[in-house]
Amino acid sequence: MTNAPRLQRLDQELFELTAKRAIRSPRRRQNYNFHQPEDAVQRFLNVLQPGTYVRPHRHQRDRPGAGFECFLVLQGSIGLLLFDASGQMIQHERLSASGPLHGIEVAENQLHSLVALEPDSVIFELKQGPYIPSSDKDFLAGYPMEGTTESVIQERKWRDLFIQSDHR
Repeated sequence: MTNAPRLQRLDQELFELTAKRAIRSPRRRQNYNFHQPEDAVQRFLNVLQPGTYVRPHRHQRDRPGAGFECFLVLQGSIGLLLFDASGQMIQHERLSASGPLHGIEVAENQLHSLVALEPDSVIFELKQGPYIPSSDKDFLAGYPMEGTTESVIQERKWRDLFIQSDHR
């Protein structure tokens, strides 16, 4: 028998605690993991603040079909960006706790990024584990590294894309 709690609550108190950590983080985002790194299924909250830069990437796994990633927005809204292998954006979707689109599953090998559209945006993520940091993400060439001036500019362009879409 394990000492793991019977229930792990996803409540407003957890959202607020994790959002405060995201605000203080230089990356402007913070995970709250429900899984252990070695678990076969990764499940976690990811709280994103406007200004966080998620470098375009894809997930590849040893088993076919295991590189999917599922996002469900529980608070706020995020923009999901899809790219082709040449780095061209091919689609963008707004996911929002207030709908109409609340979540999405991204297929294995699909290059993607996220942008926070509201403060304290909370998403629940689900993907295949175990988590191996050195091989979890395959980054798309041609996009800036996190923490650079160029990444700040890129994130702002992506966020502006959704703001412009809202005013049409």
